[in-house]
Amino acid sequence: MASYSYPKFAYRAPTDLMAGAPQRRPLVVIGAGPVGLAAAIDARLQGLEVLLFDEEDSVSFGSRAVCYAKRALEILDRLGVGDTIVDKGVSWNVGRTFLREEEVYHFDLVPEPGHKRPGMINLQQYHLEEALVRRAEELGVDLRWNHKVAGVQPLGDDGNSGARVSVQTPDGTFEIDADWLIVADGARSNVRRQLGLDIEGHVFKDRFLIADVIMKADFPAERWFWFDPPFHPNQSVLLHKQSDNVWRIDFQLGWDADPEEEKKPENIIPRVKAMLGDEREFTLEWASIYTFQCRRMKHFRHGRLLFVGDAAHQVSPFGARGANSGFQDTDDLLWKLALVVKGLAPEALLDTYDADRTYAADENLRNSTRSTDFITPKSAVSRLFRNAALELARTQPFARKLVNSGRLSVPAFLVHSALNTPDVDAFEGNMVPGAPLDDAPVRVAGQDVWLLDQLGNGFVLLAFADRAEQLDPVLRAQAAALAVGAIPVAVVLVTAHAGDVPGMTVLHDRDGLMAQRLDAHPGTCYLVRPDQHVAARWRRFDPSAVRAALARATAQVGPETVAV
Repeated sequence: MASYSYPKFAYRAPTDLMAGAPQRRPLVVIGAGPVGLAAAIDARLQGLEVLLFDEEDSVSFGSRAVCYAKRALEILDRLGVGDTIVDKGVSWNVGRTFLREEEVYHFDLVPEPGHKRPGMINLQQYHLEEALVRRAEELGVDLRWNHKVAGVQPLGDDGNSGARVSVQTPDGTFEIDADWLIVADGARSNVRRQLGLDIEGHVFKDRFLIADVIMKADFPAERWFWFDPPFHPNQSVLLHKQSDNVWRIDFQLGWDADPEEEKKPENIIPRVKAMLGDEREFTLEWASIYTFQCRRMKHFRHGRLLFVGDAAHQVSPFGARGANSGFQDTDDLLWKLALVVKGLAPEALLDTYDADRTYAADENLRNSTRSTDFITPKSAVSRLFRNAALELARTQPFARKLVNSGRLSVPAFLVHSALNTPDVDAFEGNMVPGAPLDDAPVRVAGQDVWLLDQLGNGFVLLAFADRAEQLDPVLRAQAAALAVGAIPVAVVLVTAHAGDVPGMTVLHDRDGLMAQRLDAHPGTCYLVRPDQHVAARWRRFDPSAVRAALARATAQVGPETVAV
């Protein structure tokens, strides 16, 4: 059973960047972790030049983030690496929670059919990063390894003229100016610390041991969580299967544990043997001790400095909300930034990145804190409640809803976004303005495909009809002219029966799941943003209403509509 072979990425002397320094670049990204790489890839897909600095020359060491949720996988699909990640990872939908050795609760993340992606995949972070690096190289991201950002100085009032970045390399230090700077340098962000920017929240006094072991086991690909197991009494344990026969085990240790002692192999191996049994062979691949915190910056935008991922917000690992929310950050940010950089939208559009993603961060922090409080009670009363809920869950169905071993990452419903156009018509279901669009199986030209894969990187109007020949004649006439300035809307027709309209993409809703999930009838229209969130919806096509919604979704109708 071989372990992972870490790649080494080539260092390039920055001779070109030093010539005539400080040069100026339109977009610089700091940090080549999953979120920084996703930002750089998305920038290229939006047609932006991007320069990315990272102080290392390889991927992250150890499994680190391992759980990637359905929404993150859909974003990775749009970035062009979804198939690679899912094919390599371990897909799972079911989680089980045990009190000692008895199952008290289980869940299914995708209880209904008709979704392209599973509820979760498990994959070591180094595999994800390597795939993202290859995609970034393919798209022409200017990746600079062994380039450490030593300092950032905002230019202009509050950074409104960009930033000057000081970079250290084996060949010397140089400075470069950025029109826009995306900061993705992680939870210990040097940029955030150097600029003295605030980050507030809670630090939890508990310690956990990660042990990645290589072994062959016939356990199902499920998430297993134990409270007070006999092999690790009075604490909790989490087990996940990863790729390449690597299994991730998290042992709760308590705040008083000595981290240096606990991560020694001679202390880890007996814990693992107590869990798995002496007869099972395994190899310890990687181990780490972690504590965690739930906190965020007050604002993610500081002039032309834009913070994403762990640099902007940190949550406990219970619920897999870290990298998943980071991908949603870049998904929200890059289409907005591209419109601003191209002069197609005002800079006020980026205030909605700050407003929407701080709202989403608060939701993640609430859920992550609740999970952590359940797993690690901080008082005698909360421990009494936790233990009572677990005992009752053995026999009482109502109590199972109280068991919280980590409410798992779900996509943010940006229902309060200033970019949404409120409903004027009655709709049922969850696809409200601000919701991430549900996927569904469809057919295009007789081929089975998936809805989200057909949307591209721009605004889309989904127009529903029973048959292709019943397309609204007004829509047919104006389909090519739906735009605000130079921002177009691609019209996609969705039909209940197979058909064709020359010059237009037609999706055949083969199983009726699109209509069901969107509560759509013939004549219904949905305006979908480039990040696949619903911007507006109507029961009939009205070109002026569509243009007004597009103007609102791109902050074209005045700053009062995008107030933070």
